[in-house]
Amino acid sequence: MEPDDEIYANGGADVSNNRNRPIISSEQLDIEAYAGLYTGRTKITRLLFIADRFGQNNNTAMKMEALRMAYEEIKKGENTQLFRDVVHKIDGRLGDNYGMDSAWCEMVDRRADQRKEKLENELNAYRTNLIKESIRMGYNDFGDYYYAHGYLADAFKSYARTRDYCTTSKHVIHTCMSAILVSIEMGQFTHVTSYVSKAEQTAEALEPPTVSKLRCAAGLAHLEAKKYKLAARKFLEVSPELGNSYNEVIAPQDVATYGGLCALASFDRMELKSKVIDNPNFRNFLELVPEVRELIHDFYSSHYASCLDYLGNLKANLMLDIHLHDHVQTLYDQIRNKALIQYTHPFVSVDLHMMANAFKTTVAGLGKELEALIADNQIQARIDSHDKILYARHADQRNVTFQRVLQTGNEFDRDVRAMLLRANLIKHEYKASRKL
Repeated sequence: MEPDDEIYANGGADVSNNRNRPIISSEQLDIEAYAGLYTGRTKITRLLFIADRFGQNNNTAMKMEALRMAYEEIKKGENTQLFRDVVHKIDGRLGDNYGMDSAWCEMVDRRADQRKEKLENELNAYRTNLIKESIRMGYNDFGDYYYAHGYLADAFKSYARTRDYCTTSKHVIHTCMSAILVSIEMGQFTHVTSYVSKAEQTAEALEPPTVSKLRCAAGLAHLEAKKYKLAARKFLEVSPELGNSYNEVIAPQDVATYGGLCALASFDRMELKSKVIDNPNFRNFLELVPEVRELIHDFYSSHYASCLDYLGNLKANLMLDIHLHDHVQTLYDQIRNKALIQYTHPFVSVDLHMMANAFKTTVAGLGKELEALIADNQIQARIDSHDKILYARHADQRNVTFQRVLQTGNEFDRDVRAMLLRANLIKHEYKASRKL
């Protein structure tokens, strides 16, 4: 058994089958329920990502199910290139009903060419008349056109150009939100951060749902940059008013999952209590994903075996998340290391057999983990490898207290001297003059 398998083996959590929270169920992902959480292009890209992951795992049935749903969703839109790609991936394995529809592609492409020509004529007329609002709308329509047809780079350029023709704060926010949406789809999170900052500069025109959308976008950017503490803070600031209004990017269940895992990996015990467990707004999101809520409470209550059971159960489905999959292992490692550190902190000595039982691993595996933490100076201890006992190296409290007293005395002496000097200067009415 590999070390990772030892860490996350055989969770015993009782997970209910709730279709509103399929992403974090220990059972196999309900693709239809999962896809129902999203709208627009992200629904399709998530389905294609899931299909690729199942293909890597040789789960052909689930792969075909995801591709079938992606096929049906794409035909509701106008992205013929993406449609051709999905048909190629299906490769006739779903029957004639899910094959190449050349007539549909030709009709959509012909209509797209006509639409583009019309938009170009309108935009040229607007430029000639020099009406800023009309020019802004023209570029925005072009952005919508390119986005609908999958030309994301061109869509971003069109949305960015509207910035020069904005006349109100609401126009600026609309431009920023459009640019953020496309940037997330392209994976250009530096643009996301930039446009979130620009939108936040027009705070007077921001409505609560929009503020929450910006925090979600900023959280995703920090997550992508592996700045987990900053990501957690952004997700924790999201208001319940977000609701389902940002489903073209993120679902409320994702806010709870991303925020909860990032907080567990990066917050200390006090922050976890004050900013997560006692946070009334975030509690509303956690209610949507009871497994994440319970593992956070278990971690805070030092029920590490139960916490790790939940994490082990959730891992397979979290690896299917388009934003989280690259970070799951890192977050899990950080959470586990924090649990090991917290477990050993109160004790002078710890029996490794008992600790290994609490963490559902072997003594040998636990010893390697503790050795790494000791070498990294995260745990101040030494291991008796014969008796399998961990002994804490507590600092000499007497020496620490003595040094603290000396430091306090020196600070007091400095402050008194400064006050005496100031008193003498005032007494002798001394005024410093500076030559300009």
